[in-house]
Amino acid sequence: MGLRKKRMAYLLATLLLFGIELLIALFVHDDFIRPYVGDVLVVVLLYTFVRIFIPEKVRWLPLYIFLFAAGVEVLQYVRIAEVLGLSDNRILSVVIGSVFDVKDIVCYGVGCGLLFVYEGVKRGRK
Repeated sequence: MGLRKKRMAYLLATLLLFGIELLIALFVHDDFIRPYVGDVLVVVLLYTFVRIFIPEKVRWLPLYIFLFAAGVEVLQYVRIAEVLGLSDNRILSVVIGSVFDVKDIVCYGVGCGLLFVYEGVKRGRK
């Protein structure tokens, strides 16, 4: 598959995942899908977004995505939204997050683990 087709596939995957995340955020108010599946999917969303611009040759991308997501979660622990004076900005508060939860980091790890499996399968086909 050429680079252009890969980029288009990742763009479509990103848009689909973003739509799913949006639907979860707006309409799902349960104790499993929203808090756990949503967090697993968000790292996959980040992965597909990065792959639009870098469609190949980043072997450790799932690890980098995990470190980024975990870093954002740690920033929530130190209440970065409040520190930066963004607590009143609803959109930025949602994007950055405001509540630290170690379970979120576990979900990011699960999502990135799935991405490592995907990467391994993809490499095995070449």
